[in-house]
Amino acid sequence: MIRLIAASLCAALFSTPLAAEPKANALFGAEARGSPHQPAAIGTYAKGCLAGGRQLAETGPTWQAMRLSRNRNWGHPEAIAFVERLSRFAATQPGWKGLYIGDISQPRGGPMTSGHQSHQMGLDIDIWMLPPKRLNLSRAEREKISSVSVRSQDQRRVNGNWTPQHMEILKAAAEDPAVDRIFVTAPAKIAMCNAARGNKKWLQKIRPLWGHHYHFHVRLKCPSGMGGCQTQTPSVRDLSKGGTGCDETLNWWVTDALDPPKKTVKPAKPAPKRPNARDFVLADLPQQCQTVLAAR
Repeated sequence: MIRLIAASLCAALFSTPLAAEPKANALFGAEARGSPHQPAAIGTYAKGCLAGGRQLAETGPTWQAMRLSRNRNWGHPEAIAFVERLSRFAATQPGWKGLYIGDISQPRGGPMTSGHQSHQMGLDIDIWMLPPKRLNLSRAEREKISSVSVRSQDQRRVNGNWTPQHMEILKAAAEDPAVDRIFVTAPAKIAMCNAARGNKKWLQKIRPLWGHHYHFHVRLKCPSGMGGCQTQTPSVRDLSKGGTGCDETLNWWVTDALDPPKKTVKPAKPAPKRPNARDFVLADLPQQCQTVLAAR
């Protein structure tokens, strides 16, 4: 009998699953305020965190932060300063009062519970394509209003929402020395490549990417002297070889990418699946992120 009871207890012990380790996005998503540290971007854009994050004011003289319920208007001070600079420029453009700012980062960065794989260390900024007509939207209005797409329904060209002012604002962002790259729908980059005159070096920073037709995504370089932050590489193409990205590789996004040619050879082995940031646990992030999360 004793042996039977012992065997039953042992079986129960080993058949009971251990409590799952909490996901990093749930831990960071639960933080409502920044950590009490000096500002620091830690890790990488898609695997990192933000120490001493600063909150972008909900409304400024030339911007409004949107979707305030998400509490994602936090960033490194470099990101906050960039929003202030670019929105001041945007306000000089006909028909624009400034900028509507989408997600930057959570208060302490880290993986998000929904949406982005990046935006983890306070150096990524989403900027709406919708030209602001007013900068006194209520909190409720900011939850309901939507941006506009600048891409045609067939995904091959810009539509009537695209304006020369969009190009000027994107150019000003690309020429800012703090910016590493900008993601935007491919038709917008094609339109800018066709319209640009004179020095076109700024177009190198404009990178085509799916899903960026309602907003463009600015990615800043790691701030100077911040050793724990890793800027994405390669960062700059060889401009001496005409590296603006305005070439046949750009046309792929609106041709073969949308209508792949039939293959007559055996397809290549698929690339390894990229890790999903929503599957990360705290141990997957840089060790400093544990200190950022725990600080009170």
